[in-house]
Amino acid sequence: MNNSPVTLPVRLSSTPYEKVWGTPLTEPWYQNLERRDIGEIWFSASDQVPILVKFLFTSDRLSVQVHPEDEYARVHENSRGKTEMWHILRAEPDAQVALGLRETIPPERLRDASLSGEIENLLNWIPARPGDTFFVPAGTIHAIGGGLVLCEVQQKSDVTYRLYDYGRPRELHLDASMAVSSLTPYQSSQTPTALSDGHTLLAECQYFRTELLEVQGEVQCPAPLRNTLYIVLKGAGLIAGQIFEIGEAWEAAAGSAPFTLSSAAGATLLITSAP
Repeated sequence: MNNSPVTLPVRLSSTPYEKVWGTPLTEPWYQNLERRDIGEIWFSASDQVPILVKFLFTSDRLSVQVHPEDEYARVHENSRGKTEMWHILRAEPDAQVALGLRETIPPERLRDASLSGEIENLLNWIPARPGDTFFVPAGTIHAIGGGLVLCEVQQKSDVTYRLYDYGRPRELHLDASMAVSSLTPYQSSQTPTALSDGHTLLAECQYFRTELLEVQGEVQCPAPLRNTLYIVLKGAGLIAGQIFEIGEAWEAAAGSAPFTLSSAAGATLLITSAP
């Protein structure tokens, strides 16, 4: 007879970070009683999850930046690289993100454009709307605009190289940026794909697999093959009999028992894990 305890999904703790481009307008995901300019909320998963999940809240553009691939990050930063994806939750009418360059340029022009500010005009700016998903491989020059709330799924790494920061007095990292940046136009390798039972595959790569789940009523979740995160983007309900609410993240351990997700009024979650 197996008397081992049943392992239930666990609600993750979260940490807010103030940013110069943040905003006090963080509800309904995060109750910001002190009206601080919150830019990011990080969720603390277990060491078995090589993924970091964040909520981002922006009132202004983030720096123009790039992240290294694994090998460069290992040699120069003793870190993983950073491939990521963004799922847009809220967007003002003119909100944009930048992914890659509009045209191929030589490295020396990228350096000069970063110093002069011309890089703003070289970027491939794309309108961002609620429900959009953007995949950002390491090496992609990018920027997130103001007026956005998004959920970011990324490799567990905090290595960022800034090329341009709109005159803010923060360090730039031009030598490292030149070494890791792709200088050709961005082409996405990911297309959202409808699956079944309310699931949509948003992104899949060697670092993470992320689905969107729409719950209306009950959904049966299988026993996870690896530690899996459930991020509540909208609504509330029950996860394995425990109350979940908007703005939370939960972790289900590998090999734990199947469980039920339910929401009478409807809920939307991201489900992500290593592939």
